[in-house]
Amino acid sequence: MFSGIVEEAATVVALKKDKGNLHITLRCSFTDELKVDQSVSHNGVCLTVVSIDGDTYTVTAIRETLDRSNLGLLEVGSKVNLERSMLMNGRLDGHIVQGHVDQTAVCTDVTEADGSWYFAFEYAFDREMAKKGYLTVDKGSVTVNGVSLTVVEPTDNSFKVAIIPYTYEYTNFHQIQKGTVVNIEFDIIGKYISRIATLNAL
Repeated sequence: MFSGIVEEAATVVALKKDKGNLHITLRCSFTDELKVDQSVSHNGVCLTVVSIDGDTYTVTAIRETLDRSNLGLLEVGSKVNLERSMLMNGRLDGHIVQGHVDQTAVCTDVTEADGSWYFAFEYAFDREMAKKGYLTVDKGSVTVNGVSLTVVEPTDNSFKVAIIPYTYEYTNFHQIQKGTVVNIEFDIIGKYISRIATLNAL
């Protein structure tokens, strides 16, 4: 379980394909605090640390993860947003994030707004999935590349988020431009509400 508050944008230092899997090696400042079998969110995708070597560590993404997320588009030098799993004795500064990416979205516009930025994203709309809570609502929560954000101006298949300078600098949002593919996770609370409403209607 995560909160969507990114700790660091790590650098990809190696990629190795192994049949349907992709082994991703990254360098970050807290590698020495990690341990094998630990769960870490990578651009919003929960992956398990499989090995540690000095100041780098490796995780493995399976085919389903690569098909559903943007991890298969990573290159050596790419920045990846990291968050370690949430401590249950602390404040929940973002929102409840599972690390189970629902699908990808494409950045359609970046607008500078007096020192901050508005990013617009568009995703494939599926009416049946929307009925199950896979959608965004105004002032609701959404996770973009693992970052907990507030939705503005949602439509059936798009939304915008406002990015302050701190988030822009310390996450990989500074690398996102028009056409960039990002990972999104819809709010789990919305999914539960939609499911309960469906059951009550039966």
